[in-house]
Amino acid sequence: MRAPIISSPRWLARGSGQAPTGYPEQARAVPLKDQAYEIIRHHIITCRFAPGEKLNEAQVAEALGLSRMPVRHALARLRLEGLVTIRPRKGIEVRPIDPAELLQIIEARTVNECHAARLAAGRFTPEEVAALDSVLDETAAALKRHDTEAMMLLDKAFHSTIARASGNPVFFDILSNLHDRAVRFWFISLEQEAHQDSVLQEHRAIRDALAARDAEAAALAMANHIAAFRQNVMLLIGA
Repeated sequence: MRAPIISSPRWLARGSGQAPTGYPEQARAVPLKDQAYEIIRHHIITCRFAPGEKLNEAQVAEALGLSRMPVRHALARLRLEGLVTIRPRKGIEVRPIDPAELLQIIEARTVNECHAARLAAGRFTPEEVAALDSVLDETAAALKRHDTEAMMLLDKAFHSTIARASGNPVFFDILSNLHDRAVRFWFISLEQEAHQDSVLQEHRAIRDALAARDAEAAALAMANHIAAFRQNVMLLIGA
């Protein structure tokens, strides 16, 4: 395994577990196993740990400045999420990209997320429109500075707002799970700058339909958005 470049996602400082000033005191200390989980997951999602790459628990722990136990806990959690495989006597491997799995996720997203958008349109409040507007403004700023990781987080915030507005907690849970399973594919897709601009325009179309409380237009805009993602990422992974 190459020597990993360990940089912390969001506000996680390497080995410190400290949140920025202004966070509630109870949120400031992050358990070591959670630090390890966040950083390793971040590296897998952003392909710094490449699909199919072998990971060595001791080397990862050394690079993180942690003992092996929190790293072991983190890797076990990532195995449950399907991001790594752990085989006795064979070691740890970042799960390879699987086009068949991607198509299954997209199929599930199309059914569930389009209907969630349809439900949300009938319930969308001015506050939720304002929340989407804020996300879209931040997305435009991230696009200008070519910040793919920020766009990935904002993409999740956009879709989570709609899932929550559907009024159905089951939809929210299903779509959160699908997002977590698809996040590596989304990062690969968003690495392409032309697609970043397309995503912003597609999100604006969804927002406009929701603000107008047009259920069918919202569902159609969401379907078009998911279809564009499918086409782009399948092209990029050569499937």
